[in-house]
Amino acid sequence: MATGTILIADDDAAIRTVLSQALGRAGFDVRTCGNAATLWQWVARGDGDLVLTDVVMPDESGFELLPRIQKIRPDLPIVVMSAQNTLLTAITAAERGAYEYLPKPFDLNELVAIVNRALSQPRSKPAQAETEDEQRLPLIGRSPAMQEVYRVMARLMGTDLTVLITGESGTGKELVARALHDYGKRKRGPFVAVNMAAIPRELIESDLFGHEKGAFTGASARSIGRFEQAEGGTLFLDEIGDMPLEAQTRLLRVLQQGEYTVVGGRHVIRTNVRIVAATNKDLKQLVQQGLFREDLYYRLNVVPLRIPPLRERSEDVPDLARHFLNLAAQQGLPRKTIDADGLARMRRYDWPGNVRELENLCQRLAALYAEDTVNGRIIDLELAPAARREAAALAPQSETLSGAVEVYLQRHFADHQAEGLPPDGLYDRVLEQVERPLLVAALVATKGNQIKAAKLLGLNRNTLRKKIRELNVSLVR
Repeated sequence: MATGTILIADDDAAIRTVLSQALGRAGFDVRTCGNAATLWQWVARGDGDLVLTDVVMPDESGFELLPRIQKIRPDLPIVVMSAQNTLLTAITAAERGAYEYLPKPFDLNELVAIVNRALSQPRSKPAQAETEDEQRLPLIGRSPAMQEVYRVMARLMGTDLTVLITGESGTGKELVARALHDYGKRKRGPFVAVNMAAIPRELIESDLFGHEKGAFTGASARSIGRFEQAEGGTLFLDEIGDMPLEAQTRLLRVLQQGEYTVVGGRHVIRTNVRIVAATNKDLKQLVQQGLFREDLYYRLNVVPLRIPPLRERSEDVPDLARHFLNLAAQQGLPRKTIDADGLARMRRYDWPGNVRELENLCQRLAALYAEDTVNGRIIDLELAPAARREAAALAPQSETLSGAVEVYLQRHFADHQAEGLPPDGLYDRVLEQVERPLLVAALVATKGNQIKAAKLLGLNRNTLRKKIRELNVSLVR
């Protein structure tokens, strides 16, 4: 049975009640208060085995209180809660010695598990980080998917662990790598980024490790490599899946032994560089195909960090759009806003190009349209790819629904011919395009009567209601 006294500070009485009940059922003694002053009094006189505190309170910020608690009771675990769900919040919590950061709303079972874990593990006093002025946020988004990214990043800031960032093209992998550097222990050192896919295969080793004069044809002088440029800082290896096998062998030696030799050189050079790698490929599949070394994969994959595609964090689209429109205005383009209908349509779009596609759209909206407020009709025109418009034009010529779908798919694959296959998830995207108009037609025919519409479609009413919510179908009255 769990034991210990939990001190809770939150200015929301409802939250205090819910937390007190959940932790009480788990076997803990719980004391609650609504301000930082009372919490400080309890801690100062030695009460409590764990602190659970909000950041924003009426008298003092929880972040201001953390260093004072750490000073007098360094072994007291502190769990920070916050509705200000940004990367900076997670980083600040970690820098100021919090055991864990929980974005609101959170799962009560997860909270109880964290409390149990914190009380069962011995703690030593965390190193005090330097105080910094708040900087511009490197990442935008408050969705649950991004909260998990922030939490992992916050835990990595004080370490030199090798990180493997995975995610589709355009999700912001380099931004994440840059944030790990800028907010980490190597922030005073250089950040050097190199794209494996952009360097000729025969020059990758020279680019990474440098070369001596005369090492190969055309090497007329000694050249330093990226490892030397990144000394004391972070080396970001983007598109690591495109690294040739011979270069992989040399990189493995660096990760294993912390040393390398320049191309054509004889002297071993010790290196002090943190490696952050990224890829949009499945490295495990490349290992099975013999295109990527298995031992290197495990050396790189010390801490895996997946960046979600934009379609998995659609609630972040409005914040991202406003951010990119503000950037466009700062660059001298007209200031624009997007109306509610336009933002709703943007959230429904599947964003195959991810955040990069959204940024490009915002640049076009700022540059090409005279209206100060961009409406949903314009968004529809901008987001409808040529394949979709052409398929819609051809669909009436097909005698069957399956024929119309076939036309659409032919155009869809043709549009992605230069890139290879279309983005993953094609089945669900095509199904949604058929399913949504079907639901709309049934609701129109039954004048919005969901019981009749469900019977017409041959669906359970609860299933119909669930699909209406998932597909964001407007109810007909």
